[in-house]
Amino acid sequence: MTIEEDESGPKHLNSSELLKKIDKLREKNIGKHVPLPQLVVVGDQSSGKSSLLASLTKIPFPRDLELCTRYATQITSRREDDRSVEISIIPAGDASLEHRAKVQGFKRTLRGTENFRSEFPAILKEVDECMGIRTDLSSKEGSVFSKDVLRIELCGPEEDYLTVIDVPGIFRDPTPGITTESDIELVRDMVKNYIKDARTVILAVLPSNVDLATQEILKLAKDYDGNGERTLGVLTKPDLVIEQSAKAALCSLVLGHKRPLTLGYYLVRNQGADQDTSFSGEEGERMFDSQPWNTLPRDRIGIQALRERLGELLSEVTEREFPELRKDIKNQIDSCHQDLVRLGPARQTEQEQRAFLSGIARQFQSLARAARDAHYTENEAFAESDLRLLTHIVNFSDKFSSTFQAKAHLLPFDCPTSDAVDKKQPYNDMNNNPHGKGRHKNCPRGKPDMHAQMAAGDRFSLAQHVDESREGLDPNNFPELEQIVSRVEGTQDPEGDIKAWIEKLYAESRGLDLGTFGNNILCNAFKEQTGKWEAMTRGHLYHKIWSSILDDLLQRYKNAMSQAMFLLSVERNRRPYTLNNYFNHSLQKLRSARVAQALEDNARYTNDDWSNAEMKVVDLDAVKKSASDQGNVEHITGEIHDILWSYYQVARERFVDNVHMQAIEHCLLTGPESPLEVFSQEWVINLGSDELGAIAGESQAIKARRANLKQKMEDLKSALQTLKF
Repeated sequence: MTIEEDESGPKHLNSSELLKKIDKLREKNIGKHVPLPQLVVVGDQSSGKSSLLASLTKIPFPRDLELCTRYATQITSRREDDRSVEISIIPAGDASLEHRAKVQGFKRTLRGTENFRSEFPAILKEVDECMGIRTDLSSKEGSVFSKDVLRIELCGPEEDYLTVIDVPGIFRDPTPGITTESDIELVRDMVKNYIKDARTVILAVLPSNVDLATQEILKLAKDYDGNGERTLGVLTKPDLVIEQSAKAALCSLVLGHKRPLTLGYYLVRNQGADQDTSFSGEEGERMFDSQPWNTLPRDRIGIQALRERLGELLSEVTEREFPELRKDIKNQIDSCHQDLVRLGPARQTEQEQRAFLSGIARQFQSLARAARDAHYTENEAFAESDLRLLTHIVNFSDKFSSTFQAKAHLLPFDCPTSDAVDKKQPYNDMNNNPHGKGRHKNCPRGKPDMHAQMAAGDRFSLAQHVDESREGLDPNNFPELEQIVSRVEGTQDPEGDIKAWIEKLYAESRGLDLGTFGNNILCNAFKEQTGKWEAMTRGHLYHKIWSSILDDLLQRYKNAMSQAMFLLSVERNRRPYTLNNYFNHSLQKLRSARVAQALEDNARYTNDDWSNAEMKVVDLDAVKKSASDQGNVEHITGEIHDILWSYYQVARERFVDNVHMQAIEHCLLTGPESPLEVFSQEWVINLGSDELGAIAGESQAIKARRANLKQKMEDLKSALQTLKF
């Protein structure tokens, strides 16, 4: 047979061919992934379900009044030339691997239906044992109900094509020693699971001799089929209805006058539990020839009419739902594929794990290089400013330099800021000492120039921005770095009288000198004045490290910190010395400024040109007097201060630059031992198998999830192939 296809699926397939395909899907347990068109027989316990099923299929199901169906049963009958019966078990969706293998291994194939009917009770006992069902109700061994499905396929020349699923009957009260409250809920959930989907036709079995209002199955069916569009009522046990009014009520139901259902009601009489197997269904249904049953439509009464209608219904539902079923399967395959993509490549073998981790290392190195070199347009990840590494480092370094200039010295320097000082001089600590603390009483404080004011404003804005960026960098989040770094919070502004401090140092170390001082006093003064450098340097480097508990990373950070401490030691523990011309330049400028400041009160404007306010003259006598008025200690203290200040400017800038270039730029960013180079493909290649598995291996939960998704995809793809041809 040739099959033409469009987006909806195959055309020109007759109902029996479509039903065969659906049965193949059901055999493969595809129903656990996508709902399949099906007829499900449901009802309360003792409603006549088992008898109805026996009448429909001619299979001698047990009709024990104490306990009926204990698991779902799928019965398929199909017209074939050869007679055969095949019995198998479909495992529950949540069955363990061991149980799944056990029940899937159960198969019974019989030739000839007569042998089957005689052997069926014994086969059911084998099924119970295989499922783990309790065979002796007085025993505590095994379970009372199972979520496995018994599958029975009947083939023969007299069989009509029909597939129905029978589920355990609902019951309200547990039977002492047999069923429990949890069994009640298990059966109720099983029924709900079968009737909830729109592709299921609900065959609600209702005993005629019981008030329908007491039948819980009608309430459940209404919960999932509010309009009654896919619920068909099957009225059983009409022979037990005696009163004429009750018979009339049943007729009203069948005629659709009461509690109407779109699919209507059917009236049947089944073999009772106390009747032998010789009971003839046709003989029992002769009662429908009498009043009032003979007034009902013949296509609404009797097993044969019901069987024909069920076959029609199943065909209608299958034809209607076939295109949507294919679409659902395709969507499920896409969903599985997306879930597998989200799980990433498989990481079960060593080769898979190494390839996976190597790929991540390659991506990391690419991002690290772009972040280090400020190539932010190369990857959309840099849309988030947190990953812009070089920008953060530059901002932090600027902040460090600004803070270091303002607060790294112990006491504020006492430098004149009169007009005699070069306004372009880049270092002026008075701008960092707005209150003039420690300024000599004879040094008038000048106004800082506009350039200095703008620089101070820029530093404030930058500091505010960087402080906001540092809020998340809490040292408590990196306990492994506790022994390496420290963080300085709220560094105090320099304060105190530096001249008095220098005078004290001089007094404690002076020798037999004539207006001079030894080099040791400069060494000691510089070392004390730079006492905050170490803490501030350690705090600065804290913000530059990509921290990890890996020993290699910590060692590389230790190396960077060691380099910074080496630079610090060179500056603080060696004799002050520099070849930088700026030292002499600054010292001479400062000395000139002091002389100009001392003569400021004796200066006067020239009489020749009053319009030129900058032209002042000083008497030579005043110059001689100012030079001779200073005492020896005051003069020496001033010299020490000025030399210390001039050298401090050079050493500070040299140190800040060296920390950035060597400890940060080289050790932490671009050098071969940078922490950014630790996580690399070479590192992955050198990992041992155990360590590799611990890092890149999948957890048991992920392995199970991946295996389930792969199995589901295989099942669904197989189902799609079944529906194509």
